[in-house]
Amino acid sequence: MTDIVYIRMKKSIEITELQTIHLQDIAYLSTSSEHKQEMEETVLYRITKKDRNIVIIDSFIIIDHLRKLFPGLEFQLVGPAQTIIRIVERKKSPSILLAAFVWVLLFIGAAMTIMNFHYDVSMQEVQQKLHYILTGEHNKYPLWIQIPYSFGLGIGMLLFFNHWFKKRFNEEPSPLEIEIFNYQQDLNQYVIHYENELNDKS
Repeated sequence: MTDIVYIRMKKSIEITELQTIHLQDIAYLSTSSEHKQEMEETVLYRITKKDRNIVIIDSFIIIDHLRKLFPGLEFQLVGPAQTIIRIVERKKSPSILLAAFVWVLLFIGAAMTIMNFHYDVSMQEVQQKLHYILTGEHNKYPLWIQIPYSFGLGIGMLLFFNHWFKKRFNEEPSPLEIEIFNYQQDLNQYVIHYENELNDKS
């Protein structure tokens, strides 16, 4: 009876240097065959400087290569059909000054955005009218409304983005994380289509 080898490609991996890619680096194998370890150590590709920063390994090429090396086995693909290999430079430790500058810039930008929004919708006048409706008195600065509103605005943003620095409030992804995920999916599809040599790009 012919042993079946199930291959599940990894969607993407990152490497930081030029190296040899083995099957176990880009795929998971499930089989009862005694050749499993030998298959996992099979050399598939050697990264060179010509590859620049992205390489696509297609499952068709892998199965074709494995059939030549192990003709007595049957191979079946499960999951993704390609693996994206991203060649990234070693990350340098972030500069404290640069991080502080970006933080201040974002803080000022966010503050200006909130203030402009409140000016456009006449938030101060709304709060003054609300104070008059509730107390019957005119007050230019109804702090008992403005201060809780300010705290509520900050707390609402924390709950919306589901983060307090690295701490998450629950397992649900934030809207920003969903947008980043969708963008990454679209980017991967684009890369798979245009970087895969087996695809018809016309």
